[in-house]
Amino acid sequence: MSVTLKNITLSYGSRVLLRDASARFLPGTLTALVGRNGTGKSTLLRAVAGLGTLAAGEVELCGKPLSTLTPHERAVAASFVTTDKVRIANLPCEDAVALGRAPYTNWIGRMQQTDRAAVARALELVGMTSFARKPMDTLSDGECQRILIARALAQDTPVILLDEPTAFLDLPNRYFLAALLLRLAHEEGKCILFSTHDLDIALDLCDAVALIDPPVLHHLPSAEMAGSGRIERLFDAEGIRFDAATRTIRRTKK
Repeated sequence: MSVTLKNITLSYGSRVLLRDASARFLPGTLTALVGRNGTGKSTLLRAVAGLGTLAAGEVELCGKPLSTLTPHERAVAASFVTTDKVRIANLPCEDAVALGRAPYTNWIGRMQQTDRAAVARALELVGMTSFARKPMDTLSDGECQRILIARALAQDTPVILLDEPTAFLDLPNRYFLAALLLRLAHEEGKCILFSTHDLDIALDLCDAVALIDPPVLHHLPSAEMAGSGRIERLFDAEGIRFDAATRTIRRTKK
């Protein structure tokens, strides 16, 4: 149940983000997708989710070419949490999470006991059980993010894709979420790929790091990436320096 990139070329408008990139993201692993702003992290995730197009090459999802999968097959293979904030007025959180069960319900969307159990478990995993009946439009950005992640967990797919899931969370909750994703990957064999600007989390908690340095994609185990010097070179722009010892970015000029 892996994600495989086969010689893909990815563009945004006239700009080439990746050229002839290949990588395989294995089941049972948590991979952080990192890179500077505008280098194609979101575009790559959307392409893997089947929501974007490739200029060349192919994506395989769970051993099958993505282009050959039906919408239902994609929905049961991969879930995707975007950066969009969904706040439907008066929609209870548990109903928003229940949308993740759509691929498994009948044509009128009737929930069975197994579906309700999946929703309850997803809410519990992200620490939002007490918010089940609260309307989505009353939540903070961080709480809303947790509910959207719970929706993806309720979808119960072997592949989970998340676009900057820690962006609206405070530091303790960023580590909580990353630890949860790591546990899901290791204990349930899921292949999880998420984009992030938190280099400390990427290098300390993740199994692997995929670094976009246009037009090249570097994919290495976290320890190897930390010692490779690639992150330092990428962020060693004017006024910015990556400190490998503390695994943080700091400004060197005002």
